[in-house]
Amino acid sequence: MERNDRVNVYKEMRTLYVSDLDGTLLNTNDAVSPKSIEIINALVERGMLFTYATARSLNSASAVTKGLSAKIPVIAYNGALIIHPETGEVIASESFEEDETAKVIRCLKEHNVSPLVYAYIRHEEKVSWLTARENEGVRRYLSLRRGDRRLRPLTEKGRLYDGEIFYFTCIGEKEELKPVYDIFSGDEKFTCILQQELYRPEYWCEIMPKKATKANAVAKLKKLWGCDRVVSFGDAVNDIPMFRISDACYAVENAVEELKTMADGIIPGNDADGVAMWLKENV
Repeated sequence: MERNDRVNVYKEMRTLYVSDLDGTLLNTNDAVSPKSIEIINALVERGMLFTYATARSLNSASAVTKGLSAKIPVIAYNGALIIHPETGEVIASESFEEDETAKVIRCLKEHNVSPLVYAYIRHEEKVSWLTARENEGVRRYLSLRRGDRRLRPLTEKGRLYDGEIFYFTCIGEKEELKPVYDIFSGDEKFTCILQQELYRPEYWCEIMPKKATKANAVAKLKKLWGCDRVVSFGDAVNDIPMFRISDACYAVENAVEELKTMADGIIPGNDADGVAMWLKENV
């Protein structure tokens, strides 16, 4: 098939464009640049189906993507939730079974790791943690979320695991978190990610239900919106599953090497409006 014929075929296909946030669409100031906002919003107005997939909550993601048009649901918590950004309506969610929650709690206690616990408590999304166990990484996390109504600081251990838990985040030294990661990354009932915080020394170990991945969430959105193909953008190891199920995938210049080797192409970095410029030139 000639190149022009391929272009015409792709124009007739309904494409979902999905970008990671931190390190990809967001610049090093944790913001979407005015230039990227202008380009993406103009393309959305012309009919482009664009969304983002992030490890952040909707609350946190909305703050750093202010001004960015969001016509379709977004993917939060690495795929644990699909939420409509304008209404807060949860389109799809993944949660732990009781025995899975019990295993995580038991393991964290055995390894003396104190997590941030994300759960629905009386139908409200909450983030619970023990104030006595805060480390520098946790304090930084909290400092970036002042006024967040989800925050639920606790002094009593007995209430840490209240509600319907759907996500655990552990922040600390790599040596402290690696044993926990080794347990859950090798268990087929869970999805577990261990990676260094962007621009920071501490590591994050995130434990999720098995189906809570960006890949599964993107597949759901693709079906929901009747799309024929997916084009994705990313920078980190948690974008690998999303890249695997995409019809085309692009890593920003600042991405980890493991992701770059999987990509169909390398685009300019997150401080050079790489995603927006690619969309402007190709959509």
